[in-house]
Amino acid sequence: MNRIKQMDRALCRDYLTYAFVIVAYVLLQILSGTRGFSPTLKGQLVPICAYVVMAMSLNLTVGILGELSLGHAGFMSVGAFTGAIAAAALQNAVPSPGLRLAVALVIGAVFAGIVGTVISVPVLRLNGDYLAIVTLAFGQIIKSLIENLYVGVDPSGLHFSFLKPNITLAQGGRMILNGPMGIPNIGKISTFLAGFILIMLTLFVIFNLVRSRAGRAIMALRDNRIAAESVGINVTKYKMMAFVTSAALAGAAGALFALGQNTIVAAKFDFNTSILILVFVVLGGLGNMFGSIIAAAALTILPEALRGFADYRMLIYAVVLILVMLGTNSPQLRGLLK
Repeated sequence: MNRIKQMDRALCRDYLTYAFVIVAYVLLQILSGTRGFSPTLKGQLVPICAYVVMAMSLNLTVGILGELSLGHAGFMSVGAFTGAIAAAALQNAVPSPGLRLAVALVIGAVFAGIVGTVISVPVLRLNGDYLAIVTLAFGQIIKSLIENLYVGVDPSGLHFSFLKPNITLAQGGRMILNGPMGIPNIGKISTFLAGFILIMLTLFVIFNLVRSRAGRAIMALRDNRIAAESVGINVTKYKMMAFVTSAALAGAAGALFALGQNTIVAAKFDFNTSILILVFVVLGGLGNMFGSIIAAAALTILPEALRGFADYRMLIYAVVLILVMLGTNSPQLRGLLK
């Protein structure tokens, strides 16, 4: 009976999270048409959606699987650059911006998932600090690889070069990725609607995974790996399932983010970005997707909202972080969320 009540409460929290995202989207759509809605805030809507998806995807690894990853921005960069390259290469073949964005998101998710699969084989044999250090190294390696990659497109297709920009393109061709210069002049095709749909899909994937038999196995590994192994749970299988799903969602978020910018460079997806996403997860609460949404949205908006207080902006930001940390670690608040 207690287990049934717990499942009912979990489903209720899931539905409330869906409802919150829908209501927030409708309200922001209404407010965006008013004069009081600043252009700066309107320009932040797509990045907010991308960071919300990043926070939830990392929470799947850190909060649900129980493994600390410090290189999550690496998966975001894989999705960002593969998605942006795909969108640029398909510009003539797929004239519809919405369809091109959908294809770019799928490609970004697939490539990030493939990289996550390759990385997970050696990485998930480690635990604790060792895993965190290896994922940190992975993020830096991905950043360095992208900074030395050159991609061009012409009527015959895509052309690649590594370390040297010695790509010869036919007439009508153009460079897309210029190594450390990144991808300039990206056509902005990401929309707030696309971000909303991606958030809803991410919630659907994570909630269905967590409430499934596989999700219970993943949480059993988090709580007690030895006990889980003793009852026949395949450690590698379920850890890889959570890790790769997290990577694929991060790749889709990266593609959404990149296609909402004028220019992207590999330096954007460095260690600081991974730590920022981890801050979203910790402040929102481990395993708490609703908290991740609130933390990612609030802490993305806050630095811009405080820009008018140039002398005290970072002080106020730090105070808010401390207050949020105290609040999310309050036993009374945690009891209300449960």
